[in-house]
Amino acid sequence: MKTVTILGATGSVGTSTLDLIEREPDRFRVRALTANGDVAGLADAARRTRAAIAVVADESCLPALREALAGTETVCEGGPQAVCDAAAGADWTMGAIVGCAGLGPVMAAVRAGGVVVIANKEPLVSAGDLVLAAAAQSGATLLPADSEHNAIYQCFDRARADRVRRIVITASGGPFRDWSTEAMRGVTPEQAVAHPNWSMGAKISVDSATMMNKGLELIEAARLFPIPHDRIEIVVHRQSVIHSMVDYVDGSILAQLGPSDMRVPIAHTLAWPDRMATPMAPLDLVALGRLDFEAADPVRFPALQLARDALEEGGARPAILNAANEIAVAAFLARRIGFLEIAAIVADTLSRFDPPAPASLDDVLAIDQEARRFANDGVEGRVKDSVN
Repeated sequence: MKTVTILGATGSVGTSTLDLIEREPDRFRVRALTANGDVAGLADAARRTRAAIAVVADESCLPALREALAGTETVCEGGPQAVCDAAAGADWTMGAIVGCAGLGPVMAAVRAGGVVVIANKEPLVSAGDLVLAAAAQSGATLLPADSEHNAIYQCFDRARADRVRRIVITASGGPFRDWSTEAMRGVTPEQAVAHPNWSMGAKISVDSATMMNKGLELIEAARLFPIPHDRIEIVVHRQSVIHSMVDYVDGSILAQLGPSDMRVPIAHTLAWPDRMATPMAPLDLVALGRLDFEAADPVRFPALQLARDALEEGGARPAILNAANEIAVAAFLARRIGFLEIAAIVADTLSRFDPPAPASLDDVLAIDQEARRFANDGVEGRVKDSVN
């Protein structure tokens, strides 16, 4: 029986993971579940799975968690350090804590070894070199849960990486893939979060609309797969059925297809190196009928070039890109800035802040905080300009 820990158990990735685990209770034993402050959701999941440990990052929620799990054998803990402590010790750990709050716990899991599944962007985008070095030292296996990187993982021949000609990351293109730059000036938050193919949270939906999500995925792919950066391409594929492709030197292209449901890539990581059943219906290729592809447009979607430049420049640049984008997206969702200003604020932050490369996790967190300060200044400046 495989022991499992889910960091971020009450979010969308966490609940999808729980759905799969609970379908095969004889195959998995839950060691630890964590959440930020969703006591009800965490307690319910811990009761259903008989989790050994339940942790809330917000320590003020600990009394409520203990009350909710009174009478069970689940040990309740609280605080950021308790989350890191819970991250170590399982055979398989899902890292799905949103934001830089997930860096410490994921690093703790990586240092402990075992299989660590990366579902949030920050470990590989903001601290990729450090995470990879820790995995090499501990012998941990890193598996990607993002549908695109999971697709690449399934198709990429690591034993013969030199025979890979290129990686092709597919993108839906988001809700504005056919809009002109001028039309996008008036985009509202409601329009930006209405993704045509996937059901996602507000932040990642906006990232899809700006195509920053593909820029971040480009950086992640460069960390995960040993291939020159300029041989990783992004192609718009409207149907979101092919999740990514690997092109080999003999002209063969291996592609992973599947429905637009996160339970498919999560199931791959959960059962790896085996396979497990999911509730997804077989893909109906006849009903699908066609697969369309087109070039991604870095002019209408400048986030793509910002991310590629940050990847090539390396050092602290990816961490700055990620932090500035989070601030800009939050400001857009709060209706403080326009849609096109998201990428502009990221670009401005990158131009004004250029610290040395981080040598530790503390360095990454410090860079993240300072980049947020620069980005917030950019937001405030634009808000003042719009008022005047």
